[in-house]
Amino acid sequence: MQPAQPRGVPILERINFGPGSTTPDWEAIRIFLEVARRGSFRSAADNLGISMNALRRRIAELEGQLAVPLFTRHVDGVRTTAEGEEILAAARKMEAASFGVIRARDRASPALSGEVKLAVTEGLGTFWLVPRLVEFQRAHPKLLVDINCAMRSADVLRLEADASVQLIKPTNPDLKLVKLGRLHSMPFAAASYIDTYGTPKTVEEGLSHRLVMQVADQTATEELFEKTYPGLQKAPSVVMRTNVSSAHLWAISKGAGIGFLPTYVHAIAARIVPIDVELKFSFDIWLTYHPDAVRIPRVRRMVDWLIEAFDPRRFPWFRDEFIHPNDLPREYRGAPIANLFEGFFSDTRQSR
Repeated sequence: MQPAQPRGVPILERINFGPGSTTPDWEAIRIFLEVARRGSFRSAADNLGISMNALRRRIAELEGQLAVPLFTRHVDGVRTTAEGEEILAAARKMEAASFGVIRARDRASPALSGEVKLAVTEGLGTFWLVPRLVEFQRAHPKLLVDINCAMRSADVLRLEADASVQLIKPTNPDLKLVKLGRLHSMPFAAASYIDTYGTPKTVEEGLSHRLVMQVADQTATEELFEKTYPGLQKAPSVVMRTNVSSAHLWAISKGAGIGFLPTYVHAIAARIVPIDVELKFSFDIWLTYHPDAVRIPRVRRMVDWLIEAFDPRRFPWFRDEFIHPNDLPREYRGAPIANLFEGFFSDTRQSR
């Protein structure tokens, strides 16, 4: 049985870190943080890439070293104890300090070399940024760009990414935030689909057509569709659901059905046709990064490049106001955007 702890004394002052004690190492604290964040031993073990038994053993050892229980077990996972909450606050400060050490190391190397980590939504990463990254890499050949395309927002404070481009506005006051532009989406269908099934003229007529849906966290697709078409997801008109933008675009461009796409993809897949039923969704595009990160030259250059890559003055499809895809060629003054995607969707760009 563990000895009773004196009341009224902060837990961190009651822990014996003197001679003969075993001070918890950072790896044990990192595991504790992951369990606390995820509320589950299994989820934390999966994310850390270790076995459940190894994780439980490290937590038990940490509790023994600290002489306090850190978690209570419940049917839906684990929760931190009152003592665990106090240690968790200190552990978070340790983690932030460790990330500060890494950023300080990176600032000490002024050369534009090394690795820069970018997180971006799958659609914007696949169809907008990756095809354009060649210009960035030619200008900075010693940089390794680690680009993670996913619909889950990256935790920039915990160094999951140096910079993140996302559709959900971050709320953490410790992050720098830049609005890059606005993403506009509307219904599209392949020319082959229209030849077979025709074109809906109203929102209501759309329910009688074959519909393709992308369900993704950052676009809140399910909520938006539910407001427009209550009960749509259970309707027989929905013939396909997917979680990634690339599969969604392929399904539409191959004639599987009508689905929502960003207006700029009209330049990528020429044989898709905008469906004018007065139904549009818009999402602000946010760039977020740690304030200290831009003191690292390679991250500063990536941030500057991202701002240029979404400049609404150059790329009208990222302006706040909606511009119909058929009108974008008149608004855009640069080189043909389709040149960036030469070889992509080549079969969809054949003349009708």
